[in-house]
Amino acid sequence: MSEKTDKIGWIPAKCPVPDNVHAGTTTRMGGMSDPPYDTFNLAEHVGDNPKSISHNRELLRKQLNLPAEPRWLKQIHGNRVITAQTENLTVPADGIITDQANTVCVVLTADCLPLLLCDAQGTKVAAVHVGWRGFSKNIIANTIEMFSAKRKHIMAWMGPCISTSHYEVGAEVRDACLNVCAIAGQAFTPGRDDYWYADLHELVRCQLEYLGIENIYGGDYCTYSDSKLFFSHRRDGITGRMASLIWMDSS
Repeated sequence: MSEKTDKIGWIPAKCPVPDNVHAGTTTRMGGMSDPPYDTFNLAEHVGDNPKSISHNRELLRKQLNLPAEPRWLKQIHGNRVITAQTENLTVPADGIITDQANTVCVVLTADCLPLLLCDAQGTKVAAVHVGWRGFSKNIIANTIEMFSAKRKHIMAWMGPCISTSHYEVGAEVRDACLNVCAIAGQAFTPGRDDYWYADLHELVRCQLEYLGIENIYGGDYCTYSDSKLFFSHRRDGITGRMASLIWMDSS
C-alpha cells in the first residue's frame, strides 16, 4: 500500500479555527510500519512492532512541530471524556479536552469518526472518538457540556470515517442511536431486512445540531473506499490507526 518514507501524510482541518489552534488528521502515508499496518500506524494496541510505532510517533512530533507528546488515550468505544491534565491516562476514555496551551489532544480511528472541537476564542479544545457505541452512550453531549463557551461559539470538524454505502448496521444500532437523538433517523437508509446503511457523518451532524452547535465542518473523506490514504478496520480487519489531533499555541 504505502511507501516507507519520513514524510508523513497530514490533512489539516478545513475549519476557521482561531490562529492559535491547530487541528487535522494523519493518513497512512509515511512511517515505517510493515503490512498490514503499512506504513504510518500510530496505535500500540493493534499488534504492530513497538519500534515502528515509536518511530512513527517521533515523526509525528517532529513534522507537525508538536509542543508536547500527544495525550494518547486507552479507547474502548465508551462515553468517558477526561481532561488532558489528568495524571491517569490509563483510565479508559474516548474523549479528551483541555484549556491549556501546548497540550495535544488526540484520538485514534480506522472507520470511526474523529471529532475535533474548539471554542471561537481559542481557549479550549477537545478530541472525541465517535463510533455508534460511543454515540449511543452520548459521548458528544458529554464533551459539549465541558465547554464554558456558548454553543453557537463552538466549532466542530468531522474527520475521515467510513461512508454510508460501506457501513451496514443492524436495527439495534439504529434504535440505540435514535434513543440519543430522535432527529438522527435521517442518517439511516434501509438495506436488507432489519439492516440499515448508516451515514456516520450525518449522524454526528444531527447530534451536534440538536445540541445547538451551528459551526460544523468536514465530512469529506471515506476511510473504507480510499485504501491509499486511510486504514479501515471494516475493510481490512487487522490494520493500523490514524491520529486526529488538536492543540493550542501559547498566547
